Amino acid sequence: MTKQVVKSAAPVKNSAMDDKDHDILRLIQSNAQLTAEAISQEVGLSAPAVQKRLKKLRDTGVIEKEIAILSPARLGREMTVIVQVVLERESRMHLDAFKRKMCKAPQVQQCYYTTGEADFILMVIVKDIKEYEAFTQEYFFDESNVSRFTSSVVMDRVKVSLDII
Repeated sequence: MTKQVVKSAAPVKNSAMDDKDHDILRLIQSNAQLTAEAISQEVGLSAPAVQKRLKKLRDTGVIEKEIAILSPARLGREMTVIVQVVLERESRMHLDAFKRKMCKAPQVQQCYYTTGEADFILMVIVKDIKEYEAFTQEYFFDESNVSRFTSSVVMDRVKVSLDII
């Protein structure tokens, strides 16, 4: 069964990349397990040419990581909370310390240092409200540099994607 490559709005192109590279990226961002042979049939290149392009895309950092997306619900982590965090002090030392803590926190799926009202926006995945409360105690209430935080509990996962092109 052939899957048609659907072209979305014109992406900003790296000058070293061409349309074939973008076609390959569109395919593997939705299924990183596709073989070079399967990709070659879709983009009109030989399998060795696809392998060479994939290696270059990995080596240059265009492809940062190939991951499996797990089901939080099937793993007993049914609660997603979007958290806005405001720090008391924003020196480089304080920012770096908070970033390191969030990188080590297993409940934090994503962490963004942002402009605007909040200094950080977090995506936190937990089993239930009790686990979230324990998380807030450890990372916010016990942290003297956290001025305040606001939590929004996700009611429905409408779209979850890391697609770029």
